[in-house]
Amino acid sequence: MADGERVADALELGAATLGESGGRRMHPRVKPAWSGARVAGPAFTVRCSPGDNLAIHVAVTRAPAGSVLVADMSGERDFGYWGEVLTTAAEARGIVGLVIDACVRDGDALAAHAFPVFSTGLALTGASKTQPGAIDRAVTVGDVAVEPGDWVVADVDGVVVLPGAQLDAVLAAGHARADKEVALFDALRRGTTTVAEFGLDPTLVEGA
Repeated sequence: MADGERVADALELGAATLGESGGRRMHPRVKPAWSGARVAGPAFTVRCSPGDNLAIHVAVTRAPAGSVLVADMSGERDFGYWGEVLTTAAEARGIVGLVIDACVRDGDALAAHAFPVFSTGLALTGASKTQPGAIDRAVTVGDVAVEPGDWVVADVDGVVVLPGAQLDAVLAAGHARADKEVALFDALRRGTTTVAEFGLDPTLVEGA
């Protein structure tokens, strides 16, 4: 399967389904910076020193087109590490999105560009650009390990990491789960209940 087909597949299945099909779920603090943001693609990893975004600037010059920047900010979240300037630079390079375990800024501009950003929030304070960092190395973002070669899928439900070596297997498991849910929806519309379908024990609920 070509990468373009994998992107379309992953976006159709969505983060929630893939997170139940072998994807590693990031902490829910990492969420869309604007309504409707969604992205899927290979991760290009970045690690920055606290309060500094030099490595992000370098990553924008090195990341392959079609990749999603995935940034580990060493636990210091309350800076605006990314904004309209880096968005414009990233778009020009063919980078398709950003997942960052920290804040960004220029929220309205990010939405106007329709550039998918998943962050912990917005912050005004700018970052320095003078401290050491790393690119294309193992990082931890949203409490999840991300390796070069992994993929990320992000939408309104959150962010999941798909291990690169199991990418096609996870997508296949996602399709199997989605098919099973279609059958469940049909059964519910015919009058069955989630209690019956899931084999739940209603005697545990007082008054039931």
